[in-house]
Amino acid sequence: MKKEEVVDVLPKTETLYTKLWKAKQEIGKVTKGSNNPFFKSKYADLNALLEATEPILLKHGLIVLQPIKNGSVCTQIIDADSGDMVESILTLPIISDPQKLIASITYYRRGTLQSLLSLQAIDDDGNTAREAVKETKTFPQDRFEAGLSKVESGEITSKQFKSVLKSYELTELQYKALELL
Repeated sequence: MKKEEVVDVLPKTETLYTKLWKAKQEIGKVTKGSNNPFFKSKYADLNALLEATEPILLKHGLIVLQPIKNGSVCTQIIDADSGDMVESILTLPIISDPQKLIASITYYRRGTLQSLLSLQAIDDDGNTAREAVKETKTFPQDRFEAGLSKVESGEITSKQFKSVLKSYELTELQYKALELL
């Protein structure tokens, strides 16, 4: 008696992660076509990222959505077959100027998409982010005491002295001394 071979004719369904894995193998590096005049460098803008990734994701049945939800930019990749989803979320800063808000949304859309797909990126245009992270240095005690003396003698106001201290990290003792001014 011959042994019969059973062939599985049912199609195997791919998971969201299998589809992402296949898509990522095709995406590769994204071309940096935009210029940043502040750093004299190039970066991949949002349009370049979408042009490089979206057709490949769609080919694998994956949809990219980037809604604003509860004050956050939410980049979602959804499996069209199963409805499964992965997402990356960044909370927007509170900005009243509509142009600056739109610029932030665009920047955050780019960042969440890069993060979600683990795309290679150098943040050459992160001027805003760079400004947000100030290098902190401890204010030297001798200069602090000299400043207090100038306030006490009336050479400078306490407001002027405090404005100098804004970009420094103060010790607990220095904070307590400022409370007394």
